[in-house]
Amino acid sequence: MTSLHADEAFLGHYQLNHDPFAPRVPGFKFFPAQRKPVLGQLHHLARYSQLLLVVTGPLGSGKTLLRQALVASTNKQSVQSVVVSARGAGDAAGVLRQVAQALDVANAEPSAILKQVVQLGLTGQEVYLLVDDAEQLDESALDALLALAAGTPEGRPHVFLFGESSLIAELEQLSGEEELFHVIELQPYEEEETREYLAQRLEGAGQGIELFSAQQISDIHESSDGWPGTINQVARDAMIETMIASRSAVKRPKMGFTMPKKHVLAISAVVVVAIAAAWLIPGRSKAPTTDAPTEQAQLPLGKPTPDGAPSVEFAGSGQPTNLPMVGQPVMREPLAEAAGGISEGDDGVPVEGSSATPPTVTTSAPPADTPASPAPTPAAKPTPAPAQVATAKPAPVAKPVDKPATVAKAATSGGSWYASQPAGHYVVQILGTSSEANAQNFVKEQGSGYRYFKKALNGKPFYVITYGNFANRAAADTAIKALPAKVQAGKPWPRTVASVQQELATAR
Repeated sequence: MTSLHADEAFLGHYQLNHDPFAPRVPGFKFFPAQRKPVLGQLHHLARYSQLLLVVTGPLGSGKTLLRQALVASTNKQSVQSVVVSARGAGDAAGVLRQVAQALDVANAEPSAILKQVVQLGLTGQEVYLLVDDAEQLDESALDALLALAAGTPEGRPHVFLFGESSLIAELEQLSGEEELFHVIELQPYEEEETREYLAQRLEGAGQGIELFSAQQISDIHESSDGWPGTINQVARDAMIETMIASRSAVKRPKMGFTMPKKHVLAISAVVVVAIAAAWLIPGRSKAPTTDAPTEQAQLPLGKPTPDGAPSVEFAGSGQPTNLPMVGQPVMREPLAEAAGGISEGDDGVPVEGSSATPPTVTTSAPPADTPASPAPTPAAKPTPAPAQVATAKPAPVAKPVDKPATVAKAATSGGSWYASQPAGHYVVQILGTSSEANAQNFVKEQGSGYRYFKKALNGKPFYVITYGNFANRAAADTAIKALPAKVQAGKPWPRTVASVQQELATAR
């Protein structure tokens, strides 16, 4: 199934009109109070500073959102914004080609581009050159952009680089002792800003912040360190965990004979009455006699009993069996279990030996050539012999071989599996959960290749489920496309084994 179907399952479960935590949501314009001064500072520096401007922050810190806000807040009549990306085109030729194309310049050289900037300046238009993913720029591209930022006496573009902090060291090496650039470092959200961010994301998708509890919001903020990109991933993981817990409870496969619940309850009620009546018979002897006739009761198939109880025929019996109002039918289970309702374990699966598995309740049948003995009259007061327990049983329920669970436990034994893998390999992260039982059930349900490791989150255990072991990122990306729709609904993503090993080392 395609990821589209997986998304539909996720959206349908929460009644969302789109994925609220997708990396790019059209029209999403959340801008916390702390970022507004940064935006104002960028406009101020673009107007009065002659330096190249650098905005840094880790992956998912909101750099692209700030860049979008900067473009949106400029005066379109007086500013022409040129946005280029260093992803896949991080050398000077790739960057200059994008700039020249945007400015309608035939020659993709710094001098030709600066000439066009000067011409635009004469018409009253400034040029903002904004570069996304700037950490991927090589030395030649940075040299070219520094030259554009320096400009000529007649004019210059305002150059903005949006990238991770590794970019600063390269610029410092190229600048030497000169002051050629100014750095603005983005700060993470406060917890209240994280709450507002989640609320706006959910409201835009047709739901509200009530989908998360106050504790969940606090956990999301702590585990994401307040960076919006990570908030998206952690919040979505939390929603997927809740969806799986409610829709994908592990159920034991039904095999062999299973009696409907209503029949089990009816039989249990009749048995209770029969035993109670047997104990109340006057003159009941505590010790059985060897010459007392064995009570037999016959119930024709398809005819109701005198007291309205259903007729039941068990496999392996030579004739229909009636549950009498008198006599001593022997039960294979304690009375409390046979007469009670269906009991369940913590995971909602019927417990072995509970009344969810139909009790074997039958009386002995006479030999084929011997008619059933009539019931004794009250005057004779014979001591009834104990009834025999028929050996006819429902077909045994085969228990599935729990191979995935074995894999999971082996994989989580101190993180030994992850520690033994090459650091440069990749795994696919599926989701995280605070419940080890949920992690075990998910691994058991999905089967081979799935495993999980334990780390600490806010001082509490947290379990991260992964899939596979791949030599490179491309192989991991390919494997994601082949995952089941329900797994794809969680937006799995590739990560290095080294990152997992680092988390395991931190947890220790």
